[in-house]
Amino acid sequence: MVAVSLSPISAGQCARPQAAARLCGLQRIAGKAIAVHQAKRAPVVAAASASRFVVRAQAAGKNGSPSSAPAGGEQYDYDLIVIGCGVGGHGAALHAVDCGLKVAVIEGHDIGGTCVNRGCVPSKALLAASNEVRKLRNDHHQKTLGIQLNGVATFDRQAIADHATNLASTVQGNLQRSLESLGVTILKGQAKLTGPHTVSYGLPGRVDVGGSATAKDIIIATGSVPFVPGGIEVDGKTVFTSDHALKMEWLPNWIAIIGSGYIGLEFSDVYTALGCEVTFVEALPNMMPGFDREIAKLAQRLLINGRPIDFHTNVIASKVTPGVPGVKPVKIELTDFSTKEVVDELEVDACLVATGRAPYTNGLNLASVNVQTDRRGFVPVNDKMQVVDTSGKAVPNLYCIGDANGKYMLAHAASAQGIAAVECMCGRDRVVNHMAVPAACFTHPEVSFVGMTEDAAREKAEKEGWADKLGVSKTYYKANSKSLAELESDGMAKMMYRKDTGEILGVHMIGLHSADNIHEFSNAMNMGQTLGDLKFNVHAHPTVAEVNEELIRHAQLDKTAAAKPAAASKQPVAA
Repeated sequence: MVAVSLSPISAGQCARPQAAARLCGLQRIAGKAIAVHQAKRAPVVAAASASRFVVRAQAAGKNGSPSSAPAGGEQYDYDLIVIGCGVGGHGAALHAVDCGLKVAVIEGHDIGGTCVNRGCVPSKALLAASNEVRKLRNDHHQKTLGIQLNGVATFDRQAIADHATNLASTVQGNLQRSLESLGVTILKGQAKLTGPHTVSYGLPGRVDVGGSATAKDIIIATGSVPFVPGGIEVDGKTVFTSDHALKMEWLPNWIAIIGSGYIGLEFSDVYTALGCEVTFVEALPNMMPGFDREIAKLAQRLLINGRPIDFHTNVIASKVTPGVPGVKPVKIELTDFSTKEVVDELEVDACLVATGRAPYTNGLNLASVNVQTDRRGFVPVNDKMQVVDTSGKAVPNLYCIGDANGKYMLAHAASAQGIAAVECMCGRDRVVNHMAVPAACFTHPEVSFVGMTEDAAREKAEKEGWADKLGVSKTYYKANSKSLAELESDGMAKMMYRKDTGEILGVHMIGLHSADNIHEFSNAMNMGQTLGDLKFNVHAHPTVAEVNEELIRHAQLDKTAAAKPAAASKQPVAA
């Protein structure tokens, strides 16, 4: 199996690999799971480290032998070529080795892709550091805890930026070592399909790097790049994307953020904690589109209204002109989304473009296998992640996972899709239940969710004729002992469910550790468990996990649903 990248960008946006990442977690790469794998397949050579564990194994003998080609008794170079080695491609590669396949990865830039190098991993370092600054500068918070600080809390911008860079480098190295320890071949270059089973790769201007490889199966996992709308000029200094912002080369006094999704919200959390003022520019009528409306309303109170943030909604940044730091402001022309008339102009120190991401699928040469991307550039796939050609048929032995297919642009979704694709090519059909894939926004407090919003659940119930059976359970963090102890009791959780069956339709949270709390419900949904099953779960006291217990207790089930907990599915989907 080979993982190949078309560009410096690879699959994924954030969160650690799924399904215990099959021998891998972003913070505990190689470790115990690799030891288990090697015990089954080959001797293990352990290399101890004082600062971290890394189980290293001899490279020979861990990768499987390639399959025979259909004609002439020839062999493929590998069982699988994965184009891109972000979180999705990496997870697929490890799982394929675990399944006995011969694997290699080809990456155009950095192992780990967007998530590790330019996304969720370094952004969490910035969020962690900036939140500490926010807490230390909150006199009321500290005094209530009985802490008195002498003097004003200060910070070193470059040291915070270095923390993010060093974390990304550490995790990237761990990912690469986890591949090497299993004998996975790592090749460098940008990839291009040249036939049903062949990929060529190379780097521009480098005759010493590149070649071609064959494989029985190929997975496309090329990820995404920041999307920049027309009319916006990016200079990387005063007008920039999240890729540039993570370097934190300077802190503007006033920054505009275009887009109030999770990327924009997380950076507003960082900037305001470090003393910047923020103005959001949102094209839709409400802030935080896509979030459950009730959760978004509370999030606006906690994450925006109480901070040095203002916002413009229902307008687009039709033209953005870069400035010069400390000399010339950035000019942003605001156009009414409905009337298309220019309504205002902002002059700020800097502008972050957080308008989402676009798939990186250019240069794949999909035409060689009769495949065409949609108008947004996404590769069409079916539920098994098989690439679909222009006639609507699955292309044999070709898969696409992660941001490149656009089904759910999250790193852990990419990993789940990669594992499912490997299972399918091994003859064990597996489909990812995307409704059971959790998502999180790592602001302070965190926001997380899985499944339907309340509006979507009501629409579904009305359409299918069971509106009277829709239940909504709510609870608040102010009733949680652990949250109260940490003086972080702002927040709520809500759950949509069916009263007659106990089926969980969706769960949304904002509050302390909500990104961790959501997994009890996402895993239950993935396993086909109902509220009848979950009511027997035990939660340690006092923990924030008791918020989940309260949600479950507050659910009002019909007597038949409450009396008969449903057994979990024996064949859960991979999510």
